[in-house]
Amino acid sequence: MYAISSLEHNYIYVGLTSDLKARIERHNSGKEKTTRFYRPFELIFSEICSTRVQARTREKYWKSGTGKEQLRHIRDKH
Repeated sequence: MYAISSLEHNYIYVGLTSDLKARIERHNSGKEKTTRFYRPFELIFSEICSTRVQARTREKYWKSGTGKEQLRHIRDKH
């Protein structure tokens, strides 16, 4: 599970992957349709989960209002 923040827009994206480095490269190169217009990005948070089910549960939390608010605080401290 990871969260990236746009360096030029007020946008935070939350997702999950098994290869974080490659996934961030895809976001920053414009290969991901959802985030293409918000690049470039920086990683602001990542979390290792033991199963995909656990990762989906954590992803849902970080996409919620409470989770996004915490991510904004994390981003603003960078």
